[in-house]
Amino acid sequence: MSQNPREIGKASEELAQNFLKKQGYKILSLNFYSRLGELDIVAKDKETVCFVEVKSRSNLSRGFPEEAVTRSKKHKICKSALVFLKKNRLLEAQARFDVVSINSDNGEIKLFKNAFDLEPKYSY
Repeated sequence: MSQNPREIGKASEELAQNFLKKQGYKILSLNFYSRLGELDIVAKDKETVCFVEVKSRSNLSRGFPEEAVTRSKKHKICKSALVFLKKNRLLEAQARFDVVSINSDNGEIKLFKNAFDLEPKYSY
């Protein structure tokens, strides 16, 4: 019996959360929503606030999971990250964008630290 995409996404985010904790990250927020978009996981890696996008694939016929973080998705993540930072009075904090890639076919989990940069037009 196959799961629907929402269930798969939730399961992938739980795997990513556990993986990040083992890497020493402290989870600050899960599924942070703003009118501009959603952040899967917000965590701290030492003193750096990390906005973590989680992508999973059951097979690689459509490419690697991390390749699904499109330019459009990066725009939404950047805008939502600024909302989070402002709302939590963290605009002066060091921040970065990470991607957790999950290949559910073989169970491989990869962490891409600093996967992309804040786009200049969204600078604060």
